[in-house]
Amino acid sequence: MSDGCCGTTALELEQMVNGPDAGTLPIVVIGAGPVGLAAAAHLAERGIDFLVLEAGEQAGASVARWGHVRVFSPWKYDIDAAARRLLEAAGWNAPDPEWLPTGAELIDGYLAPLADLFGERVRLRAKVTAISRLGHDRVRTSGREDVPFLVRLAGGEELHARAVIDASGTYETPNVLGASGLPAHGEADAGDLVDHALPDVLGTDRERYEGRHVLVIGAGHSAATTLLALAGLSDDTRIIWAIRAGGAARAYGGGEADALPARGALGTRLRAHVESGRIHLLTGFFTHTIRREGEQVTVIGRDPSGAEQVIVADRVIAATGYRPDHSIAGELRLDLDPILGSTRALAPLIDPNAHSCGTVPAHGVDELSHPEPGYYAVGVKSYGRAPTFLMATGYEQVRSVVAALAGDWEAARQVRLDLPETGVCSSSLVQAQEQRVGLATGISGGLLAAPLPLVTADAGEGGCCG
Repeated sequence: MSDGCCGTTALELEQMVNGPDAGTLPIVVIGAGPVGLAAAAHLAERGIDFLVLEAGEQAGASVARWGHVRVFSPWKYDIDAAARRLLEAAGWNAPDPEWLPTGAELIDGYLAPLADLFGERVRLRAKVTAISRLGHDRVRTSGREDVPFLVRLAGGEELHARAVIDASGTYETPNVLGASGLPAHGEADAGDLVDHALPDVLGTDRERYEGRHVLVIGAGHSAATTLLALAGLSDDTRIIWAIRAGGAARAYGGGEADALPARGALGTRLRAHVESGRIHLLTGFFTHTIRREGEQVTVIGRDPSGAEQVIVADRVIAATGYRPDHSIAGELRLDLDPILGSTRALAPLIDPNAHSCGTVPAHGVDELSHPEPGYYAVGVKSYGRAPTFLMATGYEQVRSVVAALAGDWEAARQVRLDLPETGVCSSSLVQAQEQRVGLATGISGGLLAAPLPLVTADAGEGGCCG
């Protein structure tokens, strides 16, 4: 006998509900980046079975894409507490807590050893393409919470899970260049001349940029990092930096007042290059059209009044940030904030119009919960389009989520976060800070001669802010 709506018989439905026991299944963690592996560490400490699914070839695969870049926070902010305990019990020696690691050092000194501890519980080359409930699409309610999650992989394999912690990040879904959130006209056609954030300008990608006319679009820390690297190339490398804002206060940050000195130095050095003319800053630039002309591209900016600015470049670097892709959870019941794409409860706590990285309050399972019990997006993906994420915030998220999954609600709701006040993730906060403390006007020649690439919140799943 059919249930009428969808052709499922009562017997088939009973088999689905009474088939796999969701309570005995592992928890699936999507992504073996810093936050995904931190979730695994907390699950391991609590004796909960888990499986980490990583789409890439190695733990920290997205971090490896910017392995040449230094994070702006020292090791003491980059290691999850549960992960540290597990590693030290296995004989691992922690790095110098004050050292600023590169992405490669973050993998070699932390992520790879941590993944090795978990052995076969970390599966590489396992790309998740969809998540649902066994026998239940998004509409079906009856018995929904009693059946396992169904996790489908790219090769067609399907796994069952008690819960899903999605730490897949946003690195594979960069924002478009178009200023209105839509792709610029012609953006796809010029794809081979447009690179995304954090190329290895001073290393393997040097020949692509040296002696060329390079346009960098974006006002975040990835843009600043790339601009400083370009400034280290030969003098015949022409650099234009285009931003929508009327000034670069957000990118310059807090200078000497920044609680993370390396990030303060980043903004101070960037300002020095702009003031010296090494980097030409173009403000009020709203990318509208990209037109390929042979081996060059013409980029046209059109502001809201219709006024146009035209730039001809050999290469374009799009440092415009990232956005989450929730399509794999399309059959789950998500309650997303219509502006940021985070959960509705989290959105006011991370709104970049009101918060910097360092002023986001501690939050955990309550703010990360959806109407779909047992599914949690964590890490940078949980923030949607807000660029205020810090890796330490992700560690506290998964500690709270895992405690809830273990039934320890007291621990789950005791959220704490000790972060340096950064004051650099919101332009309004930056401007207020500048008025209060003034800006550094000079810079050490040694710093300029020895550029230190740094990466922050807009670099995807990894680093200090990943």
